[in-house]
Amino acid sequence: MTGYTMLRNGGVGNGGQTCMLRWSNRIRLTWLSCTLFIILVFFPLIAHYYLATLDEADEAGKRIFGPRAGNELCEVKHVLDLCRIRESVSEELLQLEAKRQELNSEIAKLNLKIEACKKSVEIAKQDLLQLKNVISQTEHSYKELMAQNQPRLSLPVRLLPDKDDAGLPPPRAARACRLHNCFDYSRCPLTSGFPVFVYDSDQLAFGSQLDPLVKQAFQAAARASVYVTEDADVACLYVVLVGELQEPPALRPADLERQLHALPHWRADGHNHVLINLSRRSDTQNLLYNVSTGRAMVAQSTFYAAQFRPGFDLVLSPLVHAMSEPNFMEIPPQVPVKRKYLFTFQGEKIESLRSSLQEARSFEEEMEGDPPADYDDRIIATLKAVQDSKLDQVLVEFTCKHPPKPSLPTEWALCGEREDRLELLKRSTFALIVAPGDPRLLASAGCAARLFEALEAGAVPVLLGEQVQLPYQDTLRWSEAALVVPKPRVTEVHFLLRSLADSDLLAMRRQGRFLWETYFSTADSIFNTVLAMIRTRIQIPAAPIREEVAAEIPHRSGKAAGTDPNLADNGDLDLGPVETEPPYASPKYLRNFTLTVTDLYRSWNSAPGPFHLFPHTPFDPVLPSEAKFLGSGTGFRPIGGGAGGSGKEFQAALGGNVPREQFTVVMLTYEREEVLMNSLERLNGLPYLNKVVVVWNSPKPPSEDLLWPDIGVPILVVRTEKNSLNNRFLPWNEIETEAVLSIDDDAHLRHDEIMFGFRVWREARDRIVGFPGRYHAWDVPHQSWLYNSNYSCELSMVLTGAAFFHKYYAYLYSYVMPQAIRDMVDEYINCEDIAMNFLVSHITRKPPIKVTSRWTFRCPGCPQALSHDDSHFHERHKCINFFVKVYGYMPLLYTQFRVDSVLFKTRLPHDKTKCFKFI
Repeated sequence: MTGYTMLRNGGVGNGGQTCMLRWSNRIRLTWLSCTLFIILVFFPLIAHYYLATLDEADEAGKRIFGPRAGNELCEVKHVLDLCRIRESVSEELLQLEAKRQELNSEIAKLNLKIEACKKSVEIAKQDLLQLKNVISQTEHSYKELMAQNQPRLSLPVRLLPDKDDAGLPPPRAARACRLHNCFDYSRCPLTSGFPVFVYDSDQLAFGSQLDPLVKQAFQAAARASVYVTEDADVACLYVVLVGELQEPPALRPADLERQLHALPHWRADGHNHVLINLSRRSDTQNLLYNVSTGRAMVAQSTFYAAQFRPGFDLVLSPLVHAMSEPNFMEIPPQVPVKRKYLFTFQGEKIESLRSSLQEARSFEEEMEGDPPADYDDRIIATLKAVQDSKLDQVLVEFTCKHPPKPSLPTEWALCGEREDRLELLKRSTFALIVAPGDPRLLASAGCAARLFEALEAGAVPVLLGEQVQLPYQDTLRWSEAALVVPKPRVTEVHFLLRSLADSDLLAMRRQGRFLWETYFSTADSIFNTVLAMIRTRIQIPAAPIREEVAAEIPHRSGKAAGTDPNLADNGDLDLGPVETEPPYASPKYLRNFTLTVTDLYRSWNSAPGPFHLFPHTPFDPVLPSEAKFLGSGTGFRPIGGGAGGSGKEFQAALGGNVPREQFTVVMLTYEREEVLMNSLERLNGLPYLNKVVVVWNSPKPPSEDLLWPDIGVPILVVRTEKNSLNNRFLPWNEIETEAVLSIDDDAHLRHDEIMFGFRVWREARDRIVGFPGRYHAWDVPHQSWLYNSNYSCELSMVLTGAAFFHKYYAYLYSYVMPQAIRDMVDEYINCEDIAMNFLVSHITRKPPIKVTSRWTFRCPGCPQALSHDDSHFHERHKCINFFVKVYGYMPLLYTQFRVDSVLFKTRLPHDKTKCFKFI
């Protein structure tokens, strides 16, 4: 209220307050001034007094600040000495600290030198160990060579024959021609390469009369052959197509003989010539019967006894598929074993039989007298009796419903059209083939056509008449694909057919399918078989099979490969030394000559057709036999397999008897550069690695700034013509080892796993040895095969995304396996691994081998692959069923066998410990 009053009175209150503030400020300034005066005056006085008091302290002469006498200077000097001592000690301490730091740096440098010396010592030890291994291997190889007296062979130099022949003495008779007296070996030295000159059919005098389809098919087959040369002066063999002639044949034997003798390279007697007469009709005439062929070989389907020269002439199969490949989808499957009819026969004999059925005598009566010239009447009676007995369902018809096909005299003519005959044979377990009644007719086109159709339809041929010459009979073991029964035993045929076990019947059917596909099915197979027969007779090795020339993509390398942390998890397993010497290729051409000579019987009766039908590989593996190609063959003859030992010996011997061997990694990739680089880096330091072949499957080249890792071995980037998964199995010429490790660019495997798989493969060189296992299963509701990737105690496939296989299978996959399978792989961009498993199991009749217990091998975090697509498994189901149709049966085999090493200390899931057997 007072303040309010003061404000109302014109600010009197304000004035009083201002005076109070001024008064308080003056008091503060006065107090501050007094304080400063006391500090500045009294403190110095007090300090002076105190110091003066110290000078007058007890013990006179001990003054510090006062004036000193002369005798007191020594004490001051003592203090100065102490100061100098302190300064010198400080300097020495600084010097010692500098020296200490210098010594520490020297100690660090020496420690680095010690570590470098330790590393150099370890490297020197490894080099010394490797040198010792190389020396021991060289000594071992030297001892082997000295024991075998077998020098190392390289590709032989080709020798060419002289242009002018010296001439051969003529044989005493035309039928006495054999290789030793009618074939000029001087034109075919071992190193000649077997050059073959094929006469141009259009340039021949009778070329216009040849069947156009036969001529076109023959010329196409000749162009595709690796042996055909255009230089006739250096040729070893001369091939002439003389038939089949157009219908009706207008060429007389005398005219044909004159035209043959006028050939430019006939050289008076036609030695080293082959006259080929391909038949397409069942009534093909014996075109060369009354023609003087001199020393020329004759290859045709029809022969009389007076004409055929054993070991010299060739019996051919008919050329049914002249310009087309057989349709595998129309070929019946090989299972079930038993079909509707036990056996079937349809045919009609044009001329009358020697006696009617009513007047026929018993076999006992006929055998007591002169042997009959023809048993056809008794065959008819016996087969009709079997049909009437109803013991088995058979079909025999001796009269055609429609006019029969033309045939040779005493030969059973074919009934109906080819499609109708094949439909009947598809329902027949056995197909009867009755030999011509005239024993002088050794081979006929009609019998050859029946044999061809029986093999094509999967009916086991039963030939009544042992005098008949079957195609390529002196080299093919027909007893494993057909039954040859003498006509007098016709009454025992029914018993014989019923006594065959299903396993034997299935083996004969598979072998017949193989013979048909390999030797009879196309014009190429017939032409190649003729050349292979002659080449093997004169003991000339096959030419090396064609390899895919690798077109390298230039790339920059030099990036230091990193260290994969998983590589340290190898335990105590000794993986072996990393090869510091140049890559060691597998030996080549060691058996290219001796195989043809020493294994002649095995190669034709125990080795599959492609081994001699097609040129051999540089590695010369011995394949399973023709008879066993689809049966239970033994597979490759191991070049380096054998006892492996156990423990340390197993590791040191690498699982085989080969002193040293390397393998090649083939990695397929498609525009995943980062994943590829990581996978390549993981191969750094991998022992026994020869090189890495990267199959670049993309049309776009790698990035120009991409820096490839340096892993100690060459990395070859191969350009492909198109994006195809079949490129994974092309036999690249840069693959110089027998062992091939096929691996995906996102596969993640440790070095110890790869090395163990390599050791196991060397013990089973004929099989696929790998890591991810799969199996096939039968779908009962849909009556089809399924592909299954679930974990199971059984497996029938090992995926080639991480598997070892022999390089020879790459040749078979690319050049021998039916083209329809490769087309299916290209269509789906899938199933190439299933196709390889089908092929190997089809050849060896053995399942693959799974190694280690790794359940997944994919790279974690890698981009998505094709296998993650939903349609992936549906396509693989279709592939399996299609492959079964092509092969005619399911070649995959189940196995519960898995190879593992106790050195891995493998940890198995608890639910998988009962599934596998270990070694």
